[in-house]
Amino acid sequence: MIYNIGSINADYFYNVSHIPRPGETLAATRVERGLGGKGVNQSVAMKNAGSSVRHLGAVGEDGEWMVEKLSLAGVDTARIVSLSGPSGHAIITIADDGENAITIFPGANRLIDSDQIQLWLATISATDWLVLQNETSQQRLAAELAKSRGARVVYSAAPFDAEVVADILPFIDFLCVNEIEAAALINHFNVRSLNNLGVNALLITHGSQGAVYHNFEKKLEITVKGIPVQVVDTTGAGDTFCGYFIALLSQGKDPLAALNIANKAAALKVTKLGTADAIPSLVDVLDFNNER
Repeated sequence: MIYNIGSINADYFYNVSHIPRPGETLAATRVERGLGGKGVNQSVAMKNAGSSVRHLGAVGEDGEWMVEKLSLAGVDTARIVSLSGPSGHAIITIADDGENAITIFPGANRLIDSDQIQLWLATISATDWLVLQNETSQQRLAAELAKSRGARVVYSAAPFDAEVVADILPFIDFLCVNEIEAAALINHFNVRSLNNLGVNALLITHGSQGAVYHNFEKKLEITVKGIPVQVVDTTGAGDTFCGYFIALLSQGKDPLAALNIANKAAALKVTKLGTADAIPSLVDVLDFNNER
C-alpha cells in the first residue's frame, strides 16, 4: 500500500497569450475548474500506474466535490478529513506555449495536526510506502513515524524550501526534485554532489529534456531523454512522472523500465489541459509506448 499525505486543491485554470509581466493585466480566453494539488496529482498518477493508494489529507467545508472526484479516480479517500475554513486552491495561468505560473493558497492542507498524523499512520508497516510533498503540515513527524516502522519514505521537495528539506532529510529514502531544486540543494548543503545528501535514491526531472535516476546504494545512474510532443499544458507533468515512477518501483518494476514508462506518462500528460483529470491511464501510456 502507498500512503500519500498530500495536498488537495481546487485548480482554477486561466488561459492567456503569455504569462503576465509585473503590472500587466491580461484578459483570459478560457477559465476552468479542476481537481489538483501535488498530493492529489501524485495519488492519481500512482493509482493509474496500478498501485493501491490511500490518500491522507484535508479539505475545507467547500471540499466535498474534490473528495468525491478523487474517490471516482479509484483512490482510497476514506481517511480524508473535513476541517473548518476553505480548502486549498491554486490559480494556474497557462500561456499559449503551454508554460504556466501558479499561485497556491494552502487552506486546509496546512491545518493538519500531529494527532491526525498519528491516527493516519497507526497501521503503516515495513511493506508500505509513504509519499510526502511540501504542501501539507507535519511532514517531519509523518516521515519519522513511517521510517520508525520500516516503511519506505519518498519526498517531493516542492514547493521548494531548503530549510524544510534539511529538517526532513534524515528520514527520507527517496527524493524527487527538478533540476532547479537539485542545484539549490547542492548550494544550500554546500556539497559537491547530491550523493552526499544521505538519501538512498534520487530522481531529478529536467522538464522536456527528460530525467535522471540515481540509486546511490547500488551505484546506479539511469538517464532518459525527453520525448518531443505538442505541448498544451505542463502543469502536473513532474507529479505525473514522480507518481508513476514511485508506483512502478513499489510494484518491483525494474528501474529502467519504470523510468521509461514514467517518462512517457509525463510526455502524454503535457499534451492535455488540466492536472489530475489529465493524467493518463496506464493503458494509454503503454499504447503511447508502443507507438514510439
